[in-house]
Amino acid sequence: MARDERGVTAQSEDFAAWYNEVVFKAGLVDRGPAKGTMVIRPYGYRLWELLQSELDRRIKDTGHENAYFPLLIPESYLGREAEHVEGFSPELAVVTHAGGKMLEEPLVVRPTSETIIGEMMAKWISSHRDLPLLLNQWANVVRWELRPRMFLRTTEFLWQEGHTAHAEEAAARRETMLALDIYHEVARELAAMPVVPGEKTPGERFAGAVATYTIEGMMRDGRALQSGTSHYMGTNFASAFDIRYTGEADREELCHTTSWGMSTRMIGGIVMTHGDDKGLVFPPRLAPHQVVIVPITRGGNVAVEDAADDLARRLRSAGVRARVDARPQLTPGFKYNEWEMRGVPIRLELGPRDLEAGTVMMVRRLGDGKQAVPIDSLPETMPGVLDDFQAFLLARATAFRDSHTRTVDNWEDFADAVSTGWGLALHCGNSTCEEEIKSLTAATPRCVPLGGEPETGVCVRCGAASAYGKRVIFGRAY
Repeated sequence: MARDERGVTAQSEDFAAWYNEVVFKAGLVDRGPAKGTMVIRPYGYRLWELLQSELDRRIKDTGHENAYFPLLIPESYLGREAEHVEGFSPELAVVTHAGGKMLEEPLVVRPTSETIIGEMMAKWISSHRDLPLLLNQWANVVRWELRPRMFLRTTEFLWQEGHTAHAEEAAARRETMLALDIYHEVARELAAMPVVPGEKTPGERFAGAVATYTIEGMMRDGRALQSGTSHYMGTNFASAFDIRYTGEADREELCHTTSWGMSTRMIGGIVMTHGDDKGLVFPPRLAPHQVVIVPITRGGNVAVEDAADDLARRLRSAGVRARVDARPQLTPGFKYNEWEMRGVPIRLELGPRDLEAGTVMMVRRLGDGKQAVPIDSLPETMPGVLDDFQAFLLARATAFRDSHTRTVDNWEDFADAVSTGWGLALHCGNSTCEEEIKSLTAATPRCVPLGGEPETGVCVRCGAASAYGKRVIFGRAY
């Protein structure tokens, strides 16, 4: 297989191998001692912190409050909503012994928190005055994975999960779409991922939901990544956990509930949306280091090192996350390659001649060479440089997605389209037909896009009447 000098497999040769190598070599993650677990290293966790803080702010700005619920859930809770427990049973980790003896009732390690939060909602809600109840939790969850892949599918991962209760169906449905809009905004504006919002088909819904909505991103191998989901639960969980309120007419009614989540899977999405054969490419708004300054000195040059430190301080004062790499044991060339591998958007090279000229050499992670720029003006101009790079990455990813998405009307074209990207096709909505398509092509219906144009016709596979009034995105997925 083709490898560069740092030993990274080329994406075109083996995308899965490229991904596995780059997340480890770039210092994002390491394997945990238990099968399927991961250790998120500081560089990867900083990326998550930046995403988390911005997502948390948006969630709070819409009136939600953070809370925390137990990791261990009585097994009987999951059994109250039959479809929910059936959907999660294969993934459950169950505690049967504690304190040196067998438990009277096994405890499930949290796979998601609808059940425990439903139990608490039933205690906290009694009147229409208690509604809406708008909760969010930042937590870890455990879903047993047989084929783990770092960030994408691990036995334990981090996420936020919103859970809300409402008096009216219309209000709950508005909440469901509000959460989806927040995810869409975060993916586009922060991660520079041109995701497509849409509704899942019945066969792809969250277990126990009435409707599931998703944002789907295209990775650079043409596969889809479900990057955030929002669910309208109807009164299913309210009925199972007796979440009721007394209305103005003094009559008891079931609440309408929602749940929605975005996880550390987004880190994998960022890696696979923007990375190249040289390594990671980070969008500036989420890059742990937006700018790395490499002083070029032979045997030490105090003036150059001081100038690099001063420039970093001035950049940080301008709101730029800047770092100086003055490690004396490493050559400048090694540092260039390392920070390129680690996806830093902008590298600044500063040597004695540059300092004498009052300039620094600027290198963009995806650029066309080096550019001499005045040192004094950088704190003022760098935010704009970073914004331009952010916009470039979004445009680049959008162009890639669009060039790998085809509108198809026959089976041969469909099979060809989903082998390298997405196929936009009419579908009958029959789950048996979905399964047949999956068995033949490995493609599944990713979503019925909310922005799709109205269209009817016949199913691309079986020829029956189409069911959704618009085309469905099909693709192979992670």
